[in-house]
Formats: sequence, structure tokens, C-alpha cells
Amino acid sequence: MPYEPSVNWQYDVPTTGSTHLPPDAGYGRALTNQGYGFEVAVADLIDNSIDAKADKIVVHFLRDAGRILTLLIVDNGKGMDEEGLDAAMTVGHRRDYSESALGMYGTGLKAASLSHASSLTIVSRTRRSRAAGRRLTAEGIADSFRCDTVDPRYAQELVDRYDGIIEWQGTVVRWDGVRAFETVARGQSDQFLSKAIARLETHLGLYLHRYLQRGLKLDIAVWDVGSGEQGLGEEVDHIAVEALDPFGYKVPGKAGYPRDFTAPVEGLGDLRLTAHIWPAKSKQAGFRQIGSLTERQGFYFYRNDRLVQAGGWNGWRNPEGHLVLARVAVDLPSHENSVLSLDVKKERVTVTPAFTDGLDKATDSRGSHFRNYLADAETAYRDGSRRNEIVRKPVTPPGKGLDPKVKRVIKEELPEKAGEEAITFTWGSLPPDQFFGLDRGHNAVILNKAYRDDFNDGRRGGANDAPVTKTLLYLLLEDCFGLGRWERSRQDRLDYWNTILLSSVEAQRTRRAQPLS
Repeated sequence: MPYEPSVNWQYDVPTTGSTHLPPDAGYGRALTNQGYGFEVAVADLIDNSIDAKADKIVVHFLRDAGRILTLLIVDNGKGMDEEGLDAAMTVGHRRDYSESALGMYGTGLKAASLSHASSLTIVSRTRRSRAAGRRLTAEGIADSFRCDTVDPRYAQELVDRYDGIIEWQGTVVRWDGVRAFETVARGQSDQFLSKAIARLETHLGLYLHRYLQRGLKLDIAVWDVGSGEQGLGEEVDHIAVEALDPFGYKVPGKAGYPRDFTAPVEGLGDLRLTAHIWPAKSKQAGFRQIGSLTERQGFYFYRNDRLVQAGGWNGWRNPEGHLVLARVAVDLPSHENSVLSLDVKKERVTVTPAFTDGLDKATDSRGSHFRNYLADAETAYRDGSRRNEIVRKPVTPPGKGLDPKVKRVIKEELPEKAGEEAITFTWGSLPPDQFFGLDRGHNAVILNKAYRDDFNDGRRGGANDAPVTKTLLYLLLEDCFGLGRWERSRQDRLDYWNTILLSSVEAQRTRRAQPLS
């Protein structure tokens, strides 16, 4: 019916027609400025790999002559054909997501990538289609959303390069022109990558910890493309991301926990809250190495087993020092709702008053109120603060060359010296009467590469090989760094350690040469 003017309030806005308004090319600028942090952007791309049923994923940094060139994410998921690639690269395209999918809005791939890189390339193949690729650039978006077709010969070459991961199917996502990489001065790539990889490892280990605990293999590697035999490249660092479980304590901070509470939330129904209390003064990585303890108290929201918020009380209360042991796991409903909504970057949940009202009514199976849980967490914190604790001497932190699992345990057990450069481990050329040497100017322990095979059982060693040998040397030599005057007694100690370790090499060689009985 045509609209008739009236003095009464019009509850529905009357319209006279419609027109389609496609996005202006200037939208590309907004797409590339979504505020994605580097780790959050990489995690968003890995979500796509998990949705593609990948169980093996590698985040690969490529560098050449000291410059960091490119970032790639490689997976062995089901891959995409030409039609799938076109859909994936269409700005604003939202595919049909299953209830178990990690993807939601259809913008993450483009927005996360172009927030950090000037060029996004995807190369993929399925079991039934050949390798194909598409490239999207900021300039292409400005040119009426132009998407480039990758030369199929290069697409196949790239897939073949990663045949240890991509066997019959899989995908490579490539970032070029990464703005953070372009700011790294020559000679500083090692330092930049060390910090960037440590942050990325922590973020992925935390937000994907349930998947990692179920067997997802997620690695971070660095490749020098211009080195190695015949210039084919050489892997210089490789770590396996381990789960950082924010609820992974061995013994709870108070008996009777974890405990389930049920919150009646209007518009949503009953919502389960699994309340945990960490033991006071825990040194476990899942407690101390995932950020500020004050910021990490509160709610941990999961969507399809993927962590999407790590801490915070969402306006229900303010964070307090005596509640740092309190963490609550909440699995979001799989269906969309108007009470709990997730932002595009998947790092924060927005709640309505219905959620906080439900918390005030939440009880456990015995009728105990949710606020009693907070009182228990505060009591556990205060009781723990009164206990006497042996203070361990701070150490210079371990660095590159030592297995990440070992480094994590060292950080759990020993406090670090503030401002000290990490101790690195490398294999180098040393005299035959020397098993190891020190480069105190660069905080490095150099192991004699002539003996490398003996501590790797003849197998090819990686950047983090011989973990037992390197760990023992770290414990022996840690206090030899960061000193002023070098004492003769300290040098004498290094000399006899070298002599004893050389004899252990000979013993190891003898045992390897003996036939198995």
C-alpha cells in the first residue's frame, strides 16, 4: 500500500523501490586497515586450513641475504579448484559455513592478509584438479577488484616444493610485501625473527591448544632461499608449536575444582561455565607465559574448540590482583544468537546484559552460587601468598638452537635476568681437541660440528638437534655470560669440561661402532 502521511509514529520505514550498490574500489583501503595484529592474522589463515581438514600446517618465513622476503602458510587440507579459488578471493563472498567451521564472516582471508601484505597469493590443488592459483593486491582491488591468475607452471612448481606436506591435495597461502618485514634493517633479521616467532608460537599454542592436543601438527620454519647446496635453500630454524593450555595445571589450587556452574541466560538458555582455580605461584607455561596474569583472569570463550577470548570479565566485574587464579571456560553455542557475538578478528566476545544477569543467577549442582567460586579463588590466592618460597637465582635465558620444549621448561622453572641477550647454540669449526667454545660477545655456545653426527645417531641434524647435549651445556655454561673480568679459574673449568666431554664423544663413537647383539 502507498504511504499515507500520519501524525502517529511509523514503526516500519516505508520504501518506494530498491537499487543495487556494489562496493566502491576505495573499499580496498578499509579492507587493508582492519587492525589485525600479526599473530591474529596468521591464526585466522590457519583457521581456514583447519576448516579444510588439514592435520599438518607449516608457517614458513623465507629470507635471502639477510632480508626477510615472504611468509607462506602451507597445509595438506582438501584444497581448492579454480572455482573455489575465485570464490575465496572474492571480496565480500561468504560461503556456507557448517556449524563446526571456524570461519564465520567470509572476510578473514583477505582482510587479515592485506592488513599486513601488499600481495596475497593462493595456490592450491585438490585430488581431482591440477594446481592453480590466484593473486590479489591492493592495486588490483583499487582497479575494480581485479584478481590475477597465477601461471599454472609456477603453481605446480610451488606445490612440488612442498611435497613433504602437500601430497595429493593442499594449499599454499603466500604474503609478499609484508610491511613489518620491510622495516627490518640488514643484519637484524635474526633478532626480528626470534621475537616474531616467539610471539607467534605463544599465540598459536594458546588459541589452538585444543587442536594441538588432539594431534594437529603445526610448525614454524625459517628458510634461507639462497643458501644450501647449489643455492637451493636451507632450513635454518624449525620449531613445532606445542599446546599452551590455560587450564593445564596438574593439581588445582583448591580441592573440588574444576566445577561446572549453569547460568540461565535469557534468549540463549542454560550456559555452562567451567570454573577453574590455578595453584598459587604456578610456574607452568599455561599460567605464566601467555601474558599478564591480571589480564588473563576471567572468561575463556571457545567457539568450536578454538579459543576466541583469553581472559577478561566482559564488564561483569573489574580485574583484581587477588583473582589471578580464576579462569572460566565457556563454550559458545554453535548457532548464532543475539547475546554473545564474536568480532571479525575472532579475539573478543561482546556480551549483552542478559549474559551478566545470568552470571548473577548461576549455580552449581549443589546450589552453590557462582560468586562463591570467586571467593574460593581469592582464598586460594591469599593462602598461597603466605607460603614461604625458595627464591631461585635468575639465569640468562636460552635462545635459538635449543629445543622449544626445553626452553619452555627452563622458563617455567627459573626466573630470567632482565635485559640479557639469550644464549644461542650453533655448530661450527673448532680445533679437534675442543668440543665446545664460547663467543661471549654474541652470547653463543659453539659446538664442534666434527662431532655432530655422534650426537644425532648419524641422522641429519636440524637447528634444534642434540637437545640433551645442548641442555646440559646450557646448565653448565649459563653463568659464563654477562660477566666482567674473566677469571683464570673459570677458564680452567672450561678446559677440563672440554677434555671430559671429548672422552664422552669417543665413548659414544665406540658404542655406535659395536654391532647390535
